[in-house]
Amino acid sequence: MRIGVSGPHGTGKTTLVDDLCTALGDHVAMEEPYHLLEDEGHEFAHPPSPSDYRMQLTRSIDALNNSYENVVFDRTPMDFLAYLAACGADLDEEVDADAVRAAMAGLDLLVLVPISGATEKDLPEPEMLGLRAAVNESLIEVVYADDLEVMGDLRVIELAGPLDQRVDVVLAALR
Repeated sequence: MRIGVSGPHGTGKTTLVDDLCTALGDHVAMEEPYHLLEDEGHEFAHPPSPSDYRMQLTRSIDALNNSYENVVFDRTPMDFLAYLAACGADLDEEVDADAVRAAMAGLDLLVLVPISGATEKDLPEPEMLGLRAAVNESLIEVVYADDLEVMGDLRVIELAGPLDQRVDVVLAALR
């Protein structure tokens, strides 16, 4: 089973990925592209630039295309489409939809972790609130409208309830 977790920054994605790996027992976490690239020496602008998001998109596609089974991905290409859209990019012009489509086809489930009452109440306030809100809106749009036609028949669940119930909701969706 290959699970992708997507959402704007500060919504508890990494904690969810770790908790899912623990609950599933045989799954490993794929660290988000930002951290993988940083470990390789890439220095990101603050906030990251559109070219930084394109680099993360490419790394996310590579990770999905070159990983094995039983992985929970901390971010998917959909995140970077949302960040690019929030920065004003024309996704039709700037994105290789075929590459994104092929990568997303390798997932069994996409878990969306949007901004919710629970994230706002129970998690620390993140940086760049305006960007975060714009990414949240863009992510919902790129996933559900799917103008680039990259989602195929991928199952999507959206987590908006209490943080302590998220793992159970995902596990129920996997059954």
